[in-house]
Amino acid sequence: VLSSLPLQVMLYFNVYYFPVWCLADGIMLYLKYHLLPWHYQFLLVTAFLILSLAEGSRLYLGYLGNLQEK
Repeated sequence: VLSSLPLQVMLYFNVYYFPVWCLADGIMLYLKYHLLPWHYQFLLVTAFLILSLAEGSRLYLGYLGNLQEK
């Protein structure tokens, strides 16, 4: 099994786009947070944290797995 060059290229660019996405989403969350009811505030923060952790771990595991040919 060989490592995949297209996958590595996509992971490389995604590593640079992920902080931009996090910053933009965090700013939008900050701007609209006080306008929402409390249950939407909770759901929005929870979803943001889960998606950020999932994307970060996906990028890490993708790099680790592809470069080690697993």
